[in-house]
Amino acid sequence: MTPLETHHAHVAEHVIKELQKRNMEGYYCSGPEEAQTLVSSLIENEASVTFGGSMTITETGVLPYLKEHRKDLTIYDRSLAKNPEEVQEIYRKAFSCDTYLMSSNAITKDGQLLNIDGNGNRVAALIFGPRQVLVIAGMNKICETMEDAMNRVRNTATPANCLRLNKQTPCALTGSCSDCQSPDCICSQIVTTRHSGTAGRIKVILVEGSWGY
Repeated sequence: MTPLETHHAHVAEHVIKELQKRNMEGYYCSGPEEAQTLVSSLIENEASVTFGGSMTITETGVLPYLKEHRKDLTIYDRSLAKNPEEVQEIYRKAFSCDTYLMSSNAITKDGQLLNIDGNGNRVAALIFGPRQVLVIAGMNKICETMEDAMNRVRNTATPANCLRLNKQTPCALTGSCSDCQSPDCICSQIVTTRHSGTAGRIKVILVEGSWGY
């Protein structure tokens, strides 16, 4: 391990302990391959699975791994929907599925999750519905304080996501949040998860490296 990787491992160990205090489980993986197998091991046989929009899930290869190695799973993938109605149906299936996959825009060192969402489907599923939520996040998402987390989400994650989604927002042009009310705004819902009402329902998988926005 490099010195930075060793540092990240120490930070992850601390965050995992803080997550436990908040009724959430935490794991640390040395890379995407380890994360892929861990995610698979946490999903029960013949489970239904769906996911929120996440560059982290894409970049770490978690979803392709599940599709290739877990033929027993029923995976609802809205990118395969034939029309907007099917997309909405898959959004709603998230609330009754066994496992929901997502990332988090930021995670504080004291174990809180911060997420900003446009449609609200992702944060809604995090809050209630799926039996299990697996949050996959790179070590780049760890922030010292909630203030740092909010700054990260508004001025790093959101501008990048707006560019990815071709949104015509001020932050897509300037790189900085202007607290806009643009028609293309993707900051409709701001959710802090400080505690899980159901023990172990939310499992946070920290992955070494920089993944997603």
